[in-house]
Amino acid sequence: MYLTEEETRMLNGDRGDAVKKAMEILVALGESFGAKRLVPINNVHMAGSSVLVAEEAGTRFVEDIRTQGGTFVTNVTTNPTAVDPTQWQKIGIPESDSILQTRLTDAYAGMGANTCNTCIPYLVGNTPRFGEHMAWGESSAVVYANSVCGARTNREGGPSGLASALTGRTPEYGFHLSENRHGKFLIKVETPLNDMTDYGTLGCFAGKIAGQDTPVFTGVPASPTLEQVKALSAALASSGAVSMFHAVGVTPEAPSLEAAFGGKEPEKVVVFDLAEKQKVEAFLNKETSDRVDWIQIGCPNASVQEIREVAQALEGKKIHPDITLWVTTAGGMYAMAERMGYIKTIEDAGGVIVRETCPFLARSRVIAPNKGFKTLTTNSAKMAFYAPGQFGLPTHYGNLDRVMQAAIDGVWR
Repeated sequence: MYLTEEETRMLNGDRGDAVKKAMEILVALGESFGAKRLVPINNVHMAGSSVLVAEEAGTRFVEDIRTQGGTFVTNVTTNPTAVDPTQWQKIGIPESDSILQTRLTDAYAGMGANTCNTCIPYLVGNTPRFGEHMAWGESSAVVYANSVCGARTNREGGPSGLASALTGRTPEYGFHLSENRHGKFLIKVETPLNDMTDYGTLGCFAGKIAGQDTPVFTGVPASPTLEQVKALSAALASSGAVSMFHAVGVTPEAPSLEAAFGGKEPEKVVVFDLAEKQKVEAFLNKETSDRVDWIQIGCPNASVQEIREVAQALEGKKIHPDITLWVTTAGGMYAMAERMGYIKTIEDAGGVIVRETCPFLARSRVIAPNKGFKTLTTNSAKMAFYAPGQFGLPTHYGNLDRVMQAAIDGVWR
């Protein structure tokens, strides 16, 4: 792999031990994928931000890099942690996680990270530019960045993201190369997409078919909301290993079907109609009873618009006393929603606004049994897909109206 003079000096240790270690990681990664060179970047979203992922060994690794003089040379934002720092005890997070998380977050902050601790960095100031090379982790954010923004990133893990932040480089392979960004198969959407849950259902359907390939959609409405494409991105990345999609006439690299496929024919054509939609909804509804325990809104983290819709549904009402409602979001979204009065409305109704963490990156297998949760109810296809395996909780899945009615009634209808 070709290295510039500056990159060679970094690899040789002229810029310190931390940078040398980072370059060794990037060169090994690049060579394993056949990259011909490194490309300059100035944007990293750090996936390994939760101690549920890093644990003690990963935390020590990050601390050691900081001790060796590691300093981030790029814009760095961090993914959700394992802890809501304002109420970790109340929501059932172990104290050991809080202590370890403080160490890990402090290490990232000490090297220059913006510890926003969210999976929606594009809503808290880290908005990718079209064509920008980046090194992002967090699967849903990667799909959003590549597809909706037209930026260029692979799915980075914690060590590779850390290495890129220290060097301002990433190997040029995968979705950094134009020839790898074309679609492989076509999905014709032939049923209405009315809300973000429908987009999540479509994403779950497509992800299971796609694997690692890039799907191309036709029939998607011309102006989907941010929340809708966010839900689509997340579901694609969870039911499959998708890193990018095209929606003809919607996403920036798909002004036409020909552009989306790079002038080639699709390898296969699939139809998403009402029957397929209903099959996916049935697949995601694992819980057969009407029992509702833990309701989760905000996967990926809720935008201000999503928080507003929850508040509107709860205005003047009370959540059933047997129900725990979490709305997970970023600190920046929380601040705006609080200013608008949405937080007070939700909390007055009995809901909990959780910041900087989520069920995936907190220790939900500890939280759920300690709180007596037997089921999980959500409007997120990603959450519904993962919860049975990751948390051991069967799911109810439906749109926000249905979920919020369950929060009030205490049963799933």
